[in-house]
Amino acid sequence: MTPDEMNGQILKANRRGIEKAAQWILQGKVVAFPTETFYGLGADARDGEALQKIFRVKEREEDKPLLLLVADRTWLPGLVKDIPPRAGPLIERFWPGPLTLVFEASAHLSPLLTGNTGKIGLRISSHPVAQALVQVMGRAITATSANVSGQPSPSEAREVFQSLGEKIDAILDGGKTPGGLGSTVVDVSGVSPKIIRQGAIPQAELAPFLKG
Repeated sequence: MTPDEMNGQILKANRRGIEKAAQWILQGKVVAFPTETFYGLGADARDGEALQKIFRVKEREEDKPLLLLVADRTWLPGLVKDIPPRAGPLIERFWPGPLTLVFEASAHLSPLLTGNTGKIGLRISSHPVAQALVQVMGRAITATSANVSGQPSPSEAREVFQSLGEKIDAILDGGKTPGGLGSTVVDVSGVSPKIIRQGAIPQAELAPFLKG
């Protein structure tokens, strides 16, 4: 894939490229970027039209929630109703990393993010490009996999292009990502933490943190 295949909108994952990607996302555009697992689709969590575009691009049903990336745990109060004590040890041990924690969502979050479940999945990415992008943005962004729903998740920028083409606005090319499994998803909104999707962090490693 060459830069002109998307009319010059393949961005190198250097400081300038990350700043450009953040600027576009803040303008309502959708940009693919690398994470610690696969490439994700980044949209401004506050922009309803951009969130709707995510669903169109992925051909995804709107009742399926979209997880968000945050820069650090101090962002959580603006996104969740509360931070249960049981979430603390998981945050300390596995963030940044491929662990998505599901909380009771703040009332002001779009139902496009929560899938009308009243819950929101959050994580801090351990990938330096993803982390830098969120930091420059200064607000939470989506990170759902950069593919049409049901198709394999992409671990390279060229795979994103092959899957989505020019349906998205840009790709931040940070090279090949680790691939493998997506993030493990743990719901911490109940009485005790519960795995709701097996992923990159194995159950055995999480077991000590899942007791009520």
